[in-house]
Amino acid sequence: MKTAKVTVVPYDEAWKSDFALIRREIEDALGELILGIEHVGSTSVPGMSAKPCIDLDVIISDYSVFGAVTEKLAAIGYFHEGDLGIGGREAFGYTDKPHLKKHHLYVCPQDSAELHRHVTFRNFLRENPEAVRKYSLVKEKAAQLFPDDIDQYIAYKSPCIAELYAQCGLK
Repeated sequence: MKTAKVTVVPYDEAWKSDFALIRREIEDALGELILGIEHVGSTSVPGMSAKPCIDLDVIISDYSVFGAVTEKLAAIGYFHEGDLGIGGREAFGYTDKPHLKKHHLYVCPQDSAELHRHVTFRNFLRENPEAVRKYSLVKEKAAQLFPDDIDQYIAYKSPCIAELYAQCGLK
């Protein structure tokens, strides 16, 4: 689901409950096939400005259960989109989920470098309010400059992300 219009808004406490609703639906469908579900991305960081879209990583033990996970997700309206060029996570789109906040769903094995990156960056931001302020301002400016170009929005944010990654030990 490629973003057509880039909108960044101030942090919204409702994102926590939005995530909880999505998580409950996924957990009900997948049960013991998964190890857990992490709320990642900017909506998971209190005080962070963000695109109003919940990012979540569904954690599996390894790819041996991926086929069963894909089937159960399909039964509740999700479809596999592949890794979208990022190894260590599999993206899923959906149709007809008006009862849930817009979201990006990824399935990651527990040893995935991408899962590690998501959780490490989220935890770093949660513990560093100055980094949250800095990154929020960059994202807000990027959305103002490139409201119709998600690729330029991402490129504008990239130097800030690289700096923050270095601060939390990511590459």
